[in-house]
Amino acid sequence: MIRVTSADGSSLHVEVYGADGAPAVVLAHGWTCSTEFWAAQIRDLSADHRVIVYDQRGHGRTPAVGRDGYSTDALADDLEAVLAATLAPGEKAVLAGHSMGGMTLMAAAARPGVRERAAAVLLCSTGASRLVAESLVLPLRAGRLRTRLTRAVLGVRAPFGPVTPLSKAILKYGTMGPGSSPAAVAECARIVHACPRAVRVAWSHVLAELDVEPGVRELTAPTVVLVGAADRLTPPVHARAIAAALPRCVGFDELVGVGHMTPVEAPDAVTARIRALVTTYLTHKEEAA
Repeated sequence: MIRVTSADGSSLHVEVYGADGAPAVVLAHGWTCSTEFWAAQIRDLSADHRVIVYDQRGHGRTPAVGRDGYSTDALADDLEAVLAATLAPGEKAVLAGHSMGGMTLMAAAARPGVRERAAAVLLCSTGASRLVAESLVLPLRAGRLRTRLTRAVLGVRAPFGPVTPLSKAILKYGTMGPGSSPAAVAECARIVHACPRAVRVAWSHVLAELDVEPGVRELTAPTVVLVGAADRLTPPVHARAIAAALPRCVGFDELVGVGHMTPVEAPDAVTARIRALVTTYLTHKEEAA
């Protein structure tokens, strides 16, 4: 465990697993989650990779910030700070982001400290804009009413409270595929419910107005886009638009029956994509050099 200081002085909780000198993978989690969201990937990849994970500001063990500290620029600053602190000079890594973590990678795509470090990228269950308008969480026809109600639901100020059978059922419906195991649902509920209410609400306002589409066109590293076909939060329409706009999209995967929480719902599939990117764009490039 290390502490990294971001551009505005915010302190970030960072964890590094695996052996020094092993191929590096950096994982950025999504809204209301934490480093624990990547537990399956950490267990698998750290056997032969150096795995770097961090808590986004206000999540997990990274402290909350003032009202002005929540923005896509802050996400980009934090990623740049983590890469500078954990990678050796000239070292590249495979960067993977889930949901808001993918938005982080798109927001930071033009930053020199990110562009020079990214050997390849995985964008997992994410979107670049129109998150509220395209959300399928509410079973209503697309339009102003659905958008307004979705904005209210995602930005609800009420505390989530303890994990209960009802709260797990609601979480499963909104964020996971219908075939998700009870263990996976319980794990996601535990992580999501641990996110402080004020932090959850603050980031919901940022995501409601999100537009990182310019960053998609700046993401020049080889990139794979992955989405669950049953994702209601960032449905496949987002993944398809991102894949079409990327300068170097090298793969598009739509996982049948899987919802938004892909690293937990389909851990083997997510890990396999990360491993393939390391093998193709990091290990082989280093051997060739």
